[in-house]
Amino acid sequence: MNDVTRNSGGKPPRAGFRLDKTNGKVFGVCAGIADYFGIDAMLVRIGFVAATLLGFGAPVLIYLAIALIAD
Repeated sequence: MNDVTRNSGGKPPRAGFRLDKTNGKVFGVCAGIADYFGIDAMLVRIGFVAATLLGFGAPVLIYLAIALIAD
């Protein structure tokens, strides 16, 4: 039998996406995404910065939409 819901962070898996305002820098969007997928928040932040520079600012609108809609 395989353990499909494996979590290496030591915390129980969350039921859904939530903003992580305690570990977040601005609104907690990147920290929430990192917590949801179980990766480091710095990698998500670097990804958002790279996407903003390469995507002509559209990820900024996506970031703000997530910050306003989530939680």
